[in-house]
Amino acid sequence: VQLQASGGGLVQAGGSLRLSCAALGRTFGDYNIGWFRQAPGKEREFVAAITWNGGTTRYAVSVKGRFTISRDNAKNAVYLRMNSLKAEDTAVYYCAANTDWRYVELKGRYGYWGQGTLVTVSS
Repeated sequence: VQLQASGGGLVQAGGSLRLSCAALGRTFGDYNIGWFRQAPGKEREFVAAITWNGGTTRYAVSVKGRFTISRDNAKNAVYLRMNSLKAEDTAVYYCAANTDWRYVELKGRYGYWGQGTLVTVSS
C-alpha cells in the first residue's frame, strides 16, 4: 500500500491542524495505521494509531487529550486532528501501515510509510 501524508503547515501555539493520510492503490482496510513524528535531531516517535476497522485507538502520553485519530475506509483515509498545539509538537509527521496491533508503537514494525508532512508551531 502507498501512503501519502498531507495537511501540515505553520500554526501558532494553541491552534489546530488536521493531517490526512491517503492510501493509493491497494485498499488499506487490512492495515492498522499509525502516525509518527520526527523533530530535528531527535528519533522518530510514536504519536497515535488506529486499528484497521477504527474500533481501537492509542495515543502517546504527550498528545493524549489534544490529538484525535480517525479513519474513513470508504475514502481510504486516516486523519489526525491536532488541537492545542505546542511548540514541542513541531516535527515532520509520517503515517505508516502496520498489521500487528501488539507492536503498533514500534516504528520498526511498520512496513509502509508515507513521505511526511511538516508541522511547525510558533510560540
